[in-house]
Amino acid sequence: MHTPLTLGAGLGLKADHYQAAHDCAAPGLWFEVHPENYMIDGGPRLAWLETIRSRHPLSLHGVSLSLAADAAPDLEHLKRLRALADRVQPALISEHLAWSTWRGQYHPDLLPFPRSEDALRRIIDNVDRTQTFLGQRIAIENPSHYIRLPGHQVEEIDFLRELSQRTGCGLLLDINNVFLSAHNMGYDANAYVDAFPGDAVQEIHLAGHSVDPGGAVLLIDSHDAPIAEPVWALYERLIRRIGPRPTLIERDDNLPPFIELLLERDRAQSLLQAQAEASP
Repeated sequence: MHTPLTLGAGLGLKADHYQAAHDCAAPGLWFEVHPENYMIDGGPRLAWLETIRSRHPLSLHGVSLSLAADAAPDLEHLKRLRALADRVQPALISEHLAWSTWRGQYHPDLLPFPRSEDALRRIIDNVDRTQTFLGQRIAIENPSHYIRLPGHQVEEIDFLRELSQRTGCGLLLDINNVFLSAHNMGYDANAYVDAFPGDAVQEIHLAGHSVDPGGAVLLIDSHDAPIAEPVWALYERLIRRIGPRPTLIERDDNLPPFIELLLERDRAQSLLQAQAEASP
């Protein structure tokens, strides 16, 4: 008899769905939030998060540590993040391979950078600082790409592998990012998924995307639509190779009813459970 996965497929927690999320008893269900929305001392939002945490595991998925910036992570931000982590005891903490701050100014986007040897050393230091301050491992997400940047010295997978090996951090493989970046940049998504260092993958993200309304054949990581079938196919390809990993369904706009998101989540959960049963 196979037992359910402890941390299977999860959903992004949205305010509109708090009650339904709290009441749902699906096996293996967990919820992910952006910690920046909860790094406060009290109030109803934090109270709801603690209530959800009493029933379901949580993951904190940061969007503003700016680990690729030419500066150390902001100490006050780290203090607030540590306080939240101590409070809700997340099963996972993750961040993006990107930068969003410059000379004290915050830019509300996840911005790209040239993958140089200098950048690798700087990000290794920033990840080390973050993990040391938090007292736990974090996972770093592969970015989505829309334009070709000059100055790359290291292939993306090699960059992430080296970052993981030298810091002990995990990796978060966003399959939708792989699919749309492969489309936008003209490379093979299957080859990327096959080459990705599976042992380091702590978490997987699945999301929907859209076509650039400007008319160019560009895919946008919009998180506002159901997951596309080619993304599901890449996901199945990955977990057949590396085994089941905690998987998040990301939906941030055009939110459907909770039950519709749960159907996508249940599809991922079924794939994870089947893979778990097929594995030695």
